[in-house]
Amino acid sequence: MAQLRIFSYLPNPRVWKATIAARFCGVDVEVRGASGKELRDWLWDYDARALGEGERQSLSGLARTGRVGLTGAQLFKTDAFLEAQPFGNVPAAFGPEGQIGIFESNSIMRAVARLGEATYPLYGRDAYEASRIDSFLDVSLVFARDSQIYLLALSDGTVDAAIHARARNAFAIYAAGLEQALSPRREVLTGDGLSLADICFAAELALFMNEHARAAQLRDRGLDKILHAGIEDEYPLVFAHFARLVAHEHFRPDLKPYVDKLSSKAAA
Repeated sequence: MAQLRIFSYLPNPRVWKATIAARFCGVDVEVRGASGKELRDWLWDYDARALGEGERQSLSGLARTGRVGLTGAQLFKTDAFLEAQPFGNVPAAFGPEGQIGIFESNSIMRAVARLGEATYPLYGRDAYEASRIDSFLDVSLVFARDSQIYLLALSDGTVDAAIHARARNAFAIYAAGLEQALSPRREVLTGDGLSLADICFAAELALFMNEHARAAQLRDRGLDKILHAGIEDEYPLVFAHFARLVAHEHFRPDLKPYVDKLSSKAAA
């Protein structure tokens, strides 16, 4: 039995925070899920699965209205799922047997690090290092919030100048802080080795690269890409660090195919 089970739409870089951490720490993580559209026909539960023919009607009592990302969709969530996951969102993680629910990708990633701390200290070696890492993770949440609003607006065609400006400013603040953290010729964000701070950064930037797939929507509204052609010159240490991480053996299985695909869209 896996030490942690995660249910989510896939592919999802925020899930990969946990799977990357698991490779460092030797933790057994199981991931279940499908594309966002396909999750409409899944049972949302610890034992999440695709619904069979005719089950939608027989399980109509479990139907709930989707919100973020699946707004208005009819989703089938068990009472046990909502007890473990009170906000009802994915990614949703569970301890063995599904009795304990863990939500929010940074918290799921932290759980993996705690489970495998004896193998690799991704969460630091003492309270001070852990709190320093938490500082980077908390800052990432501010960026992630505006990033999510922006990417969803690009996806559903509702992006406007105000949403774009908030995302652009959020990225600039986040990237500038990371550039400063790396500026003393550092190859990790904090401490002496790779940590949860680096994993979170790589996953969030990979997710933000979905902007490349929506360049046409931006052009139609007279807006420029935030990850424009010269962005690497503005934050050279940040993007050099990102490239190192994508090539790393524990990051590469998840991130490289995803990043390569989006980079090809940017080049096109």
